[in-house]
Amino acid sequence: MFIGRNKELDALNRLYQSDKFEFVVIYGRRRVGKTALINHFIDDKTAIYFMGVESNEKQNLENFSKSIIEFSSGIQTETSFASYQAALEYVFKLAENERVILTIDEYPYVARASKSLASTLQMLIDKYKDRSKLMLILCGSSMSYMEDQVLAYKAPLYGRRTAQMKIMPFDFEECCTYLSGLSDEDKAYIYGIVGGTPQYLLQMDDKLSVEENIKNTYLNPMSFLYEEPLNLLKQEVREPAIYNAIITAVATGHSRMSEISTKVGESTTVCSGYLKNLIDLGIIKKETPYGEKSSRKSIYSIEDNMFYFWYRFVLDNASVIARGAVNLVYRRIEAQLNDYMGKVFEEICTQYLWKLLLKGKMPIEFVSLGRWWGNDPRKKIQAEIDIMGEQDSNSAVFAECKWRNENVDLDVLETLVDRSGLFHYTTIHYFLFSKTGFTKGCMEQAEKMRNVTLVSYEDMISLFSTSPVPYQPIM
Repeated sequence: MFIGRNKELDALNRLYQSDKFEFVVIYGRRRVGKTALINHFIDDKTAIYFMGVESNEKQNLENFSKSIIEFSSGIQTETSFASYQAALEYVFKLAENERVILTIDEYPYVARASKSLASTLQMLIDKYKDRSKLMLILCGSSMSYMEDQVLAYKAPLYGRRTAQMKIMPFDFEECCTYLSGLSDEDKAYIYGIVGGTPQYLLQMDDKLSVEENIKNTYLNPMSFLYEEPLNLLKQEVREPAIYNAIITAVATGHSRMSEISTKVGESTTVCSGYLKNLIDLGIIKKETPYGEKSSRKSIYSIEDNMFYFWYRFVLDNASVIARGAVNLVYRRIEAQLNDYMGKVFEEICTQYLWKLLLKGKMPIEFVSLGRWWGNDPRKKIQAEIDIMGEQDSNSAVFAECKWRNENVDLDVLETLVDRSGLFHYTTIHYFLFSKTGFTKGCMEQAEKMRNVTLVSYEDMISLFSTSPVPYQPIM
């Protein structure tokens, strides 16, 4: 089943309908659905699709040649072009009279094995771009390679692309579409467990409970997800052991650079380089308190929910899981699941606020959102605000998010109002988000203040579950 990606499909179809040379770069982390997007796009079009393999130049050239010859003649043959230049020039000429799409998937595998490929492409694009109707798509999972060797200023292909797409995991709304068979509450739990990466969502069965899904995947040594983080690291990085140690440190609450360095036993300089790579891979994120630029206050957390869940619950229990004590491990997970969901719920609430803004329903039209933490000099304590965002120097929104099995009481609103006093905005709107609802006292005070919006998870789901406009090709 193909879901979502409407913006990407619309953009690709606009480029396709230009009927002139187009060069699209598509990249993103593994499992995010790049190949599925491309295959869905080219399904009803005249297209040559070739996926590179991690092999030598000869093997990839032979495979590329077969794709081209089979497309042009319909015959499978062992014949091969003498060079990439000959093969590519043949395709460029094919596209002089008709619209043809050429996709080279996993381009980094091909280009690493053929050092001159990028320069050859550059030469042929410059030669044929004004008279060719070719739509060239280069796709890659190695984000560092695609950014440094294809998109960067010093790369041979710089300036030739007509569009680029960084494919990101689905947001919560798109996941709800896929998880339609689950209860509303379970949709949030599954999103917290695997995030929005399509390949991980495919491992979830929306006809089963959250407990059954966890047991069938993370607690099953034969499942796809059981060792996925380690397998992914082995594919993406050269020293997976150090990366694993750093992610483990972050997952266990060591959020500052000095703490991570001490836990891992490497210098902060060394850790900084590894953390940067993990950020580029979308596994770790770096945050500073909202509105501040001081790196001294920066903290690191796990951005990808699948990695977050695995390092929180699976790694330490691996020996027990291997012995088949699935029920024991699940009981440990279940006891901590609501606490685990706190961070996930903040993420869902942030997406909700952005959705309200895009629908023109936000009382404060913020330009960005983020967390804030720091010292409260009035009380000489550390304070945190789950979400805040400013429209300008005078207007801001503040939000608190509570994923717990009890109604949010007045004290939560009072604390949020008090902490907003650490800033100097004249126009403020408050949001309280709750898994279950709000006490009478909280609702009465919110109504009295007139600048407070109370949002239950049920309210959020009704907005996220609004049927998206189905994908329609642009005519």
